[in-house]
Amino acid sequence: MKDNTKYVGLDVSKEKIAVAIADEGRGEPRYYGMIPNSPEAIRKLVKKLGNPEDLKMCYEAGPTGYQLYRLFLSLGIECDVIAPGLTPQKPGDRVKTDKRDAIRLAQLFRAGELTSVYVLTEEDEALRDLVRAREDAKEDELRVKHRITKLLLRYDIRPPEKTGRNWSSKYREWIYTLKFKYSPLRVAFQEYLQNLQEIEQRVKRLEEEIQEKAADGVHAPMIQALQCLRGVAVISATSLVAEIGSFKRFRTPNQLMAYLGLVPSESSSGALRKQGKITKTGNTHARKVLIESAWSYRYQPAVRERLKRRQDGQPGSVQAISWKAQQRLHKKYFRLLSRGKSSNTAITAVARELAGFIWAIAQEVEELPVKQ
Repeated sequence: MKDNTKYVGLDVSKEKIAVAIADEGRGEPRYYGMIPNSPEAIRKLVKKLGNPEDLKMCYEAGPTGYQLYRLFLSLGIECDVIAPGLTPQKPGDRVKTDKRDAIRLAQLFRAGELTSVYVLTEEDEALRDLVRAREDAKEDELRVKHRITKLLLRYDIRPPEKTGRNWSSKYREWIYTLKFKYSPLRVAFQEYLQNLQEIEQRVKRLEEEIQEKAADGVHAPMIQALQCLRGVAVISATSLVAEIGSFKRFRTPNQLMAYLGLVPSESSSGALRKQGKITKTGNTHARKVLIESAWSYRYQPAVRERLKRRQDGQPGSVQAISWKAQQRLHKKYFRLLSRGKSSNTAITAVARELAGFIWAIAQEVEELPVKQ
C-alpha cells in the first residue's frame, strides 16, 4: 500500500503562515504558498491538502504560542512544535526568508532531524504565565529600587549606619523622611517611590494567587511535596511545576538535568574528552529557580520551624529524600570549595544534583494512590 504521508512545514508569524510540503520519499519539498494566520484559513488549507490522517504538521515554538498546535489536534491532525535552537543549520547559509524556512522545516521534519518541545496543557500554561508575571514584577521592582539608590548616590545622600541593609524596614523609614531643596528633584523622587509601592502591591496580589493555586490547584500535591526540600518554598515549588509541567516525561534524573541546561558541555575527539561550562539549554526560568534554591545548602543540615511546617503531613519517603539532599548537597558544596572551585561553580553543581532529588520526589508523588 502506498504511503501518502505529507510532512508540512509552517513558518508562523503574527499575520501570515508560509507553508511547504514534503511528500513521503526523497523528492524535493515544494512551496505551497502564504496563507493568513487564522483558524478559517488553516481549515481551508487542511481540506486542500487531503486526508487529515495523512498529514503531519510542524512549526517552531515562538511568540504565537500553542493555539495552532491545539487547533490541529482538534482537527485530528498530528502536529509537533519544534525547538528553534535545536534546528540544524547549514554552515555558511546567510539567506533567511519565510519560504526557505518553511521548506527547510518540511525537509528536516520528514528526515526526523527536528526536536519537538513538550506542550503544556492550557491549565498548566495559565499557571506558568501567572508565575512568569510574578517574575517580571520582581524584576521591575528591582529596577525601580536601583533607580532610587542611584539617584541618592548622585546627590551623595547616604543612609545612616543604623539603617542596616538597603530596603530593610529601617532603611525604608529613613528614605521616607528625605526632603529635597528643588521641586523637580522632589517630584522625581516621589514618583519613583509611588512606582515602587504600586509594583510591590502587584507582586503581593500575584503571590496570593500563586499560594491559592499551590494549595488547591491540580498540581497542589506535587507543589506541597517539593516544598519538603530545603530552599524550595511555595513560590519556588510552584515555579518549577509550572515550567516543567509533567515530570513523567523524564525517565531518569539525568534527563531532567539536561533539560534544565545544568549538565556540562563537552568537546571530545578520539581519546580526548574535555568538558566545559554548563550547556544552559532548555528552560531558563526553572534553571534560575534551582540556582537560587541551591544557595540554601551552604548551611548545616537542619529541619527548622519553617521547613518542619512544610513537611508536616508529607509521606516519610519524601521527608527522607529531603534529609538525604541536605546531607549530600551540603558536603558537596564544601568539597568543591576545598578543591579550589569558585562558589558559583559549586552552587551550579549543587543545583544539578538538587534537580535529581526533585525528580526523585516527583516519582514518589506520582506513584502515590489518589485519595477518593
